[in-house]
Amino acid sequence: MEKVSINGIQISYERRGKGTPLVLIHGYPLDHTIWNDVLPLLENDFDLILPDVRGFGESTTVETPYTMTNIASDLAALLETLGIKKTALAGHSMGGYVALAFAKAFPDKTAGLALVSSQAAGDPPDRKDGRYKSAADVKQNGVQPVADGMTDKLSSDQRVRDFVHPLIAKQSISAVVGALGAMAEREDLTSFVAAFTHPLVLLHGDADNLIPVERAREIKSLVPSAALVELPGAGHMPMMEQPEKTAGALKMLI
Repeated sequence: MEKVSINGIQISYERRGKGTPLVLIHGYPLDHTIWNDVLPLLENDFDLILPDVRGFGESTTVETPYTMTNIASDLAALLETLGIKKTALAGHSMGGYVALAFAKAFPDKTAGLALVSSQAAGDPPDRKDGRYKSAADVKQNGVQPVADGMTDKLSSDQRVRDFVHPLIAKQSISAVVGALGAMAEREDLTSFVAAFTHPLVLLHGDADNLIPVERAREIKSLVPSAALVELPGAGHMPMMEQPEKTAGALKMLI
């Protein structure tokens, strides 16, 4: 892993492959390693940049509240450090929220988007309240209960569960609390994505228990030119559950 100092924190990242730049943004509460299964399938077509977003994996964070746009700014600064002027972005779950925030804040740097098990809508009030309650619980009880409670919701595939459970458990309290606040306060970008003119790929498992596939179908209805790829039987982790089909969908960004 490489590390760079950005916005007062350390951002850790991996870079692989050659071709069209593509940033792969992991979801909550994970890190860049969730993409491992698709890397061999993409590295002949893409210059892959895989950051650990602030606080997760080997990246550091701040203790004060921050936003999805702040995370997007970290990525923009990383790209500038790497000399990449324009890129496509594929964001998984929370990573999709970051990708959308990036596209809005940095349109000249954005070549296309893939939303993987994600959505454009903001949190309704009850969901927002739930995130703050979860943050309070993490401050009191640590991250292990998050791993215990979330793992089975991510996938029905035992191999995936065995991978993500310890991955979640090792994340820092500050990362989880900060991300929960950023997700709770994120902007509803439905109208933004409806007007998006670059390539847009929507990849979603039809057995996703965290963000229903209907969220992707709603975006498709707003953006008829978007490519909607539904994966039968896949849950919230399609890059691990069905890596070949996930890679095929991401190649639509070229």
